[in-house]
Amino acid sequence: MQRAIKKEAGDNYLKRIVVAFLAVIMMTTMLRPQIVQAASAGIIIKSKDNKVPTYKAGEKKTWTFTVTNHSGNQIPMNNVTVTPDLGDNNDVWPFKTEMQSYQKNLGTLENGESKDVSFDFTQREDVPTSRYTLKFKIAADGQEEAEKQFYVNTTAKPEQKSDNKNNKADKNTDNNVDNNGKGADSGYNASYQSLDAGGYSNGDAVYSGGVSDGGSDGSEASGNGSVPRVIVTGFSTDPAEVRAGSNFKLTIHLKNTSKMKVSNMLFDLAAPTEGSDEQSTSPAFLPSSGASSMYLDSIAPNGTADISIELNAKADLLQKPYSMDLSMKYEDPNATQVEGSSSISIPVKQDARFEFSDFEISPQSIAVGEEANVMCSLYNLGRIKLYNVKATFEGKNIKKSEVFIGNVESGATGSIDAMLEGKKVSDGPSKVTMTLSYEDESGNISKTTKDLTLEVTEKMDDEAVAADVPEEETQKSFPVIPVVIVVLVIAAVAAVVILKKRKKKQLAESEEEELLDELERSSEDEHQ
Repeated sequence: MQRAIKKEAGDNYLKRIVVAFLAVIMMTTMLRPQIVQAASAGIIIKSKDNKVPTYKAGEKKTWTFTVTNHSGNQIPMNNVTVTPDLGDNNDVWPFKTEMQSYQKNLGTLENGESKDVSFDFTQREDVPTSRYTLKFKIAADGQEEAEKQFYVNTTAKPEQKSDNKNNKADKNTDNNVDNNGKGADSGYNASYQSLDAGGYSNGDAVYSGGVSDGGSDGSEASGNGSVPRVIVTGFSTDPAEVRAGSNFKLTIHLKNTSKMKVSNMLFDLAAPTEGSDEQSTSPAFLPSSGASSMYLDSIAPNGTADISIELNAKADLLQKPYSMDLSMKYEDPNATQVEGSSSISIPVKQDARFEFSDFEISPQSIAVGEEANVMCSLYNLGRIKLYNVKATFEGKNIKKSEVFIGNVESGATGSIDAMLEGKKVSDGPSKVTMTLSYEDESGNISKTTKDLTLEVTEKMDDEAVAADVPEEETQKSFPVIPVVIVVLVIAAVAAVVILKKRKKKQLAESEEEELLDELERSSEDEHQ
């Protein structure tokens, strides 16, 4: 009885080992390598007509933008919102703030889908003629908030012109008149307000008022009571785009709006001071030769003239407009000194500078229908932010592939990670071209290219692939399944050895029991 129980226990133990062995083999065969790709996400927002809008004081206009889901991901973007950044003061927001929030919700955007969003803005009355940089924030569920900058031109409120004759009549009426009919004071006071120039190379008109330097307000400028006005009607630069670290020629266009000649004219330009510390602080623009003063002999009545100066832009300037103050001193026909001032705004451009790391290609050779992973890094070495960076891989032996990187800040690194699928067999390593495109703050697109090589071979069946695998490659790759099978075989052999030992032990015990039984029976027979 005991021997039967022990035998049944041994058989059950052997069955459990066999079941475990089969389960491990089934789990091993179910293992498959998987490659997971993370799709980059991105939202693009552009001004619909791609033009810089121009507003006037008190004018209400609609500004329309186009928002596009450019993520390349089949999963749609939900709760897409566009929000203008009003800033903390009127210096950054030229419009009337009529609502607490101007946020617009576009709902859901499918991959590649575009929607328009419009905002109604009214320019404030106190805004000068200038250019403002406005920020708009774009967000969606599960996406990092992005920011895009746009320019807008503003126009100051027109100056109220007064009639000189009516002013004289009103002035003479208020003054005391003697019996001979002679007025005690036939002059009048006039004051003028200086306005900032818009800062554009298209010649927008700017008014520059005059004030005499003798402590008066300009009433003694001429015998007829008028003050000669010299205004800045615009400016131009050569080259048209001013680049940081380069020289350029600034030409300012002037006009004498009065009916009298002005002469002995002295002009002086003052640039803003830029720099992060005392050692690097200096004017944004410095004369490349000579001084910042300019002289002009005279301008005829209602005549025009130009003044020019060679300047150098600092190499570390940020990409934005820089305002320069222009002071003017000149004389009327009576040699009365008159002073005026104006300002111009010069946009400075920074060249984009970036480098690529070496390509990491795995594997170097693929068959038709297979994929190779291509990775490299983009280092933004310039002082400007790269917007909507995208890499496109093209070649006659692969399928076209696009990767959206997004925005890359100055001094930051962007990662390019693409999967290239073989399309046609190549004759050895073939060229693949990566085209990198990006936008600047104005939405202008620039491109650059970088080449790599990839070999595409014919597609082979599994047996041929196994036969062609080099011995070194087989040794280098870790044989997961064979190792597991070997371990299981060793475990099975060990189990068989253990079972044999147990059976041998059980057999010895049973023989010993039989011998004891025979001895007991013999002793009983002897007693009988």
